[in-house]
This record gives sequence, structure tokens and C-alpha cells, in this order.
Amino acid sequence: MVGNVFLRRSWLAENGALVALVVLVVALSLLSSDFLSVTNLLNVGVQAAVTAILAFGGTFVIVTGGIDLSVGSVAALSAIVLAWTAAVPGLPWPLATVVSLVVGVVCGLVNAALIAYGKLPPFIATLAMLGIARGLALVISQGSPIPMPDAVSHLGDTIGGYLPVPVLVMLVMGALAAVILNRTYVGRAMYAIGGNEEAARLSGIKVSRQKLITYALSGGFAAVAGIVLASRLASAQPQAAAGYELDAIAAVVIGGASLSGGKGRALGTFVGALILAVLRNGLNLLSVSAFWQQVVIGVVIALAVLVDTLRRRGMS
Repeated sequence: MVGNVFLRRSWLAENGALVALVVLVVALSLLSSDFLSVTNLLNVGVQAAVTAILAFGGTFVIVTGGIDLSVGSVAALSAIVLAWTAAVPGLPWPLATVVSLVVGVVCGLVNAALIAYGKLPPFIATLAMLGIARGLALVISQGSPIPMPDAVSHLGDTIGGYLPVPVLVMLVMGALAAVILNRTYVGRAMYAIGGNEEAARLSGIKVSRQKLITYALSGGFAAVAGIVLASRLASAQPQAAAGYELDAIAAVVIGGASLSGGKGRALGTFVGALILAVLRNGLNLLSVSAFWQQVVIGVVIALAVLVDTLRRRGMS
């Protein structure tokens, strides 16, 4: 009997976000007859896509015990670089896309270098990159939107007029994040560093190199998110994705990751991003003021962090 109770509590601790999502969906379906329509559910998926992709990259960082505040700005910069380079005569859009992804990875590498070798706290290093990337996006674009190439803009379309491409990209990036975390040496090293960095170093893990990989992945995922967002808008905008870094961090934490490191799953992050999208969508359907929506989402984030704190206290 005691064992069964323990297993149930353990399952709830690991899957609390999923239970919360199910409860939220049931409640909103009862409050609004439009919520469970296929069109609205697909819209929820599209709304969650960019945040989820950013959050998958953020999961890597948070698992190591770090934080990345720059992902929203890196997403905007990567999209601006794509649109700007694609406008160069004779330059094919696939090459422009590769350049855009490289920009995101380089931003992540700079973050990691400042943290691993410059010994800056992750908060400060990525806060600096937030300003640098946003500033570069404004400089390159001169503060104005740049049209996206038609071929790339199709990422914002639907397949057969039904299935949104952003949702497919989100699922692919989520699967990639899950494989990296669960099936690779890099993922195991992330958990080890987040659990105890000094112990990881003594066990032979090259911590600085792994941080370079971790933040590079975060920057790469941010670049993909920026491209998806710009394709939806049909233009790259220098002020796009402002504040998305907070939503990404919130999705990771709501999904069960620990801000102290060593804990986090791609599936949990996906559920966390869905919770945020479902909340916003449901509140819009219920005609709740956008101001009150921010209050509700803030309370949800605070509760998620509180649950994580209480869980860690119980384990200590």
C-alpha cells in the first residue's frame, strides 16, 4: 500500500504539468463551446510553436543549471539575417537559411564563452547578448521589416490547407531535443553538470566544452524559432519575439524542469508551452482582458516555481 502511494506521488510529481494541461483543457471546453473545434486546436498549436521551439533550446541550458535570456533577440536577429542575405542578388535562399542558423549558433557560442571562460554569470552574459542581438537586428534592418523569401514564407502555411507547417516544425524540433537529452553523451553531460558541476568535472566531463555545445544548441533552436515566426508574419521584424525569452523559460519551468539544474525533459517543456498557449487562447475565447491574462500567466509561473522549490526541499 505504501509503495503504491509512493508510486502515485512520484508519477504526479513527474507528470503534474500533463495533468494540469488535461484539467485546463476540460475546464475551457466546458466554459467555451468553440475551444475544442479543430480549427481552434490547430490555432493553439500554431500559437505554441515558436515558444516551444525556443523553450526546447532553453531546456538544454536550464538542465545544466544556466539561463538564457537572449533567445528572443537571437531569434529576431537570425530572421533579419535570413531576409537580408536572401535579398542579395544571386544568393540562393537555402544558403541564406544556413547563414541565419549559423548566426544563432554563434550567438550561443559567444554566450557560452563569456560564461565558461569569462566566468560571467549566465544571467549577465545572456542579458548582454539580448541587447547586442536586438541592436544588431535594428542596425541591419534600419528599424524596418524586411520581406521574407517566398520559399521560406511557406513555413507559415498549411499542408493541404489543414495542417500548419509551424506545428510540424515544432514537433520535429521537440523530437530532436528529446533525442539529444535522452540518447546522447551530450545530454547525459548536461544532466551531470546541472546535478553537480564539480563532480561532473572530476568524473572526466569537459564542462567548458559541454557548455559551448549547450548554448550553441540554444542559439540554433532560437534561430529556427525566429525563421518560423518570420515566415508566419511574411517578414523579418527587428522587434519580433520581444519578451519571448520569458515565455520560453516559463514553459521549461512549468514543464517540470528545475531552475537549479539537473532536471528537465523535452516532453515536459512541450506540455509547458501548450499550457501557456491554451491559457492565452482560452482567456481570449472568454473575452478576458489582455491585462488580466498577464496576471493569470504570472500566477501560473509563480506556482510552477513554488512547486519546484517545495519539491527540492522535500528531497533534501
